[in-house]
Order: sequence, then structure tokens, then C-alpha cells
Amino acid sequence: MLECNGKLLDLSLSTPPKVMGILNITPDSFSDGGLFLSADKALQQAQQMAQDGAAIIDVGGESTRPGAAVVSLDEELTRVIPVIEKIRQHSDVAISIDTSKPQVMREALAAGASMVNDVNALCADGALAVCAEYDLPVCLMHKQGEPQTMQDNPQYQDVVAEVSQYLAVRADACIEAGISKTNIIIDPGFGFGKSLENNLSLLRGMPHFCAMPYPVLVGISRKSMFGMLLGREVGQRLVASTTAAAIAYQKGARFFRVHDVAQTCDALKLCEAVA
Repeated sequence: MLECNGKLLDLSLSTPPKVMGILNITPDSFSDGGLFLSADKALQQAQQMAQDGAAIIDVGGESTRPGAAVVSLDEELTRVIPVIEKIRQHSDVAISIDTSKPQVMREALAAGASMVNDVNALCADGALAVCAEYDLPVCLMHKQGEPQTMQDNPQYQDVVAEVSQYLAVRADACIEAGISKTNIIIDPGFGFGKSLENNLSLLRGMPHFCAMPYPVLVGISRKSMFGMLLGREVGQRLVASTTAAAIAYQKGARFFRVHDVAQTCDALKLCEAVA
């Protein structure tokens, strides 16, 4: 059971899956870069995703796509804080801040966010302390390398075992820092320092992650793996993305970070109906 903005989100196997809508306030994200830079457009998109079924809106101000440039602290704050404030003024939907910077975490939580989603699994100096202070939900993601080079030549002996071990270690670090175990979510990190076969192995191995004592977030929406496997451009990956979400659901996942909220919710409702 997770609490976000006063709402309890039950992620157990007996409850419906939860969808997190992606809201990138960036000019260079791989899929929707530049579409929601203004606070008004971002609010409109957040409201639409909430209407379509998103339980959480994940606001990010720095692209982590392969090859992405680093964004300064001031620039990231300038991008995300007005958007979080705007959404909070006009909606009661739960908001997640997608960042690895402790200062952005702190200011976003003060502005109305109620969850931290960190691709660096709270490894930055001070990140654990900020999240322990607020003791709100945190999502810990695995990645190998940095965005600039992570897809150059990822290497694993056993990707499922190595990713799960890393996430277990980071979860232990959170608990030691004072973050409640019930506030921890794990994310295998599809596409973050992973080859196509690595990504497919993670999807096959979803039951292993779901057997860990934490809810699993699956962030596989529109990933480049579908371009490699199917020859589809970013805008043509809806069917693959929703199918992958359905596969992950059938293997035990209950939390999905997606661009296409309405379509993913439809696919997951069908999975529930025949489960």
C-alpha cells in the first residue's frame, strides 16, 4: 500500500494495476520532447492523462534517453516546479518527480509532488536524506552507465540476477536511511544500459522481480527495443508498448509508466477481465 497525495494506492496482486502517465517537460526526450514545455500545455496533458486513467503523473525536466545532455539544476527547477504547482492547483492527481537531483526532489515535494522516481536509485549525495525526511513513495531504477554512453556496449553475465541484486541493495540502503519499506518501488530499467536481448530477458524474468518484497514498476513504453525488434519508429510503437505491458501484467507487474495512458488502461482492463 502506497500513499500519494493523500490517496492510497494498493499495488497488490488482488487489485487493479496502476498507470503512471509520463509528462516530460523537456525539449529533447526521445518521444514527446518539446510538446509540453509551457505550464498550460503540461496541465492540459496531465488532466487528460488523469481522465484517461492515470493514477500518478510523472513530471520530468531532464531527458535520460541514450545520448541525452546533462541539464543544470537551475534549468531543471525552472522546467518542473511551475508545472507541478500548476497541476496541484487544478487537480488532485498524485504527482511524481522524475529526477536524480536532491534539490529538485526537495523543491518538487514542497511544491506538491508526492513521490520520487529516480533513474539513479537515490545514489546522489543527499538523495536518501531528502526522501527519508519526507518518507513518501520512491521508485528505484537500475541502469548501467550514464545516458551519454549507456547503450554503447552493455554487458551482463545474468541480467535478471544482476539487476535484482542491485535493486535489493538500493532498497536496503533506503530502509537504513529511514525510508519505510512500504514506500519502496523497484524498476528494472528497460532500455537503460540494456541490449535488446537484455530487455527481453528482463521481460521474461518479470516473475523474479515480482517475487521481491516491493511493487515493480515497468517502464517499457515506446522503447527503442521495439524499433530494433520490429523496425518501428517511435510514433509507431503503440501496439508493441501495450502488448509488453500486458505481458508484464500477466507475469505479475501491477505498476506501469507509459505515454499512452488510455490505450494501456484498456489493454490492462482486458487482462484483468480474463485473469
